[in-house]
Amino acid sequence: MDSAYAELRSQFESIFGKTDDSVRIIRAPGRVNLIGEHTDYNDGLVMPMAIEPEVRIACRARSDGRISIASTAFPGELANFSISEKIQRQEKSWSNYMRGPAAELIEAGIPLVGMDALYANTLPVGSGLSSSAAIEVGTAQALLTLSGNSADASRIAVLCQKAEHEYALVPCGIMDQMIVAGGQAGRAMLLDCRDLSRQFVPIESRDLRVVIVNSMVHHELTGGEYARRRQQCEAGVAHFKKSNPSVRALRDVTIEQLQGAKEQLPQIVFRRCRHVITEITRTAKAAEHLQSRYYHEVGDLMVQSHQSLRDDYEVSVPELDYLVEQAMTVKGVYGARMTGGGFGGCIVALVQPAAVETLAGHLSSTYQKKFGKNPAVYVTTATAGAGVAD
Repeated sequence: MDSAYAELRSQFESIFGKTDDSVRIIRAPGRVNLIGEHTDYNDGLVMPMAIEPEVRIACRARSDGRISIASTAFPGELANFSISEKIQRQEKSWSNYMRGPAAELIEAGIPLVGMDALYANTLPVGSGLSSSAAIEVGTAQALLTLSGNSADASRIAVLCQKAEHEYALVPCGIMDQMIVAGGQAGRAMLLDCRDLSRQFVPIESRDLRVVIVNSMVHHELTGGEYARRRQQCEAGVAHFKKSNPSVRALRDVTIEQLQGAKEQLPQIVFRRCRHVITEITRTAKAAEHLQSRYYHEVGDLMVQSHQSLRDDYEVSVPELDYLVEQAMTVKGVYGARMTGGGFGGCIVALVQPAAVETLAGHLSSTYQKKFGKNPAVYVTTATAGAGVAD
């Protein structure tokens, strides 16, 4: 890792020049959600973990209040704005993921200094591993570090979620920013998206590996399907709120109440609600089983989650279905499911360490034959959240 950071520093100096001022390295991990999909914006439970692929930011303070940013993904491009003026969203610009956190920190009354920053990303964009949240939280951490300020993980997460809503125009829940900001090494996070309370559940490295397989089907959450799912959930909430004003989200509706309302709800709204309500229950059970090291039971719940996402929420694609199906044919795989918002991206599998190589080889060969694509395979353990790396 030291060599990677040294290379990033060298690239930074080639863009912004070399001075006596120290260059800091900030890392912000990606995340994978083990279970609990599309429950976060329904006030439900999720169980993500921070992963080893990450966003790295080489940054240095500047005294003129200007922020100048570059990215290895966009060679030759520089984005510039000032913290002394209202930070404007730029149409179709990658810099919105940096502009947003800066604007929200200022709005929150946190004094900042200017910054030169170079971003490098080992997370595949559009894979469902939350590169956007890593960029946002990493930006906030960089600005706080250079200005000599700090904030707790929950506050950073909430500010970065607002930044994504207003600058990236993605109506995301709180999960991604919270795990990126507040993850713990060796543990998954059971997050209650209503009150932001957190429990940490061990991921025993001697027992488990988490294998992420990128289908290489790009997904785009700014499209209409994600927003449409949210609207369908809100339609379900509106129905139940008529008879019970205390219902604030699908978190407040039981599966028995949903079944009783089946004839009154549009079929598609019923199925969307059924996924969310049952997924919240599955997530709570999975955390209990993981704590007790009942890995087969956790795996069963992951497969059930995938089936619900495929059939009731309709956010899977044939490539994800195939990867899950094939993963479950490999001995030593406890469970597999699509992860992330859907419409492409990755699957996640809970695997015995001895089975990792067999699984990776099997999925690579069968998927290539079926779809003509080579899937990217990542083997990871749970890492810590964003912070100063060097």
